[in-house]
Amino acid sequence: MWTRQELKGIGKTALKANYWKSVIAAFLLALLAGGVYTSSRSQSIEMDVTPESLQQGMQSIPLEAIALISGALLIILLIALVLKIFFFNPLKVGCFSFFRKNVTDPGTKLDMILSGFSQYGRTFVTLFLSDLYVFLWCLLLVIPGLMKAYSYRLVPYILADDPELSPREVLEKSQQMMDGQRWNAFVYDLSFLGWEILGVLTFGVVNLLWTNPYKENADAALYLRLRGEI
Repeated sequence: MWTRQELKGIGKTALKANYWKSVIAAFLLALLAGGVYTSSRSQSIEMDVTPESLQQGMQSIPLEAIALISGALLIILLIALVLKIFFFNPLKVGCFSFFRKNVTDPGTKLDMILSGFSQYGRTFVTLFLSDLYVFLWCLLLVIPGLMKAYSYRLVPYILADDPELSPREVLEKSQQMMDGQRWNAFVYDLSFLGWEILGVLTFGVVNLLWTNPYKENADAALYLRLRGEI
């Protein structure tokens, strides 16, 4: 049975052995997960918006402008989908592969993050199914959705380690490895709450330079521990 102290010790050692590369890989993962936001609060204008005023405003917009805006949004969504399929998903798997390798071989080169670009279709289908199932379970209740998310926690690692498995087999293997481990993993995640709060207080600096790369290495240690490799 693994312990939080064990995983954190392994993660901290792996981070210190390959610090800047871990920081860069974790930063990329944060970007891919939407973890970096720009604040526009200082430029915001207070408006008293009511349903009536919103309806009047919509009626005052020409149909041509609405069609143009809708077309632009559709193009943006299509571009985002293409980027997710051909760039974001493979890069995400590559980043997880980097941390998985870094735990057992400190000093792993950063070009490991490109390793996920070899199987576009399999990566896209697997991560799409994972996201879809989590979303559908969340429609029932938050807790079932959270449990399903923890069941699929190991999917990116398995994608990289077991290229012979089909997307459905990858999902099933992640569920099997996380069976009986979801609560322990949840408590383990909560143990980083103090670091997360400190990251907020420092406007993300602590998260960027310590918490994120530290936790990504520790998360990889959890995967390897459940796989029986450490």
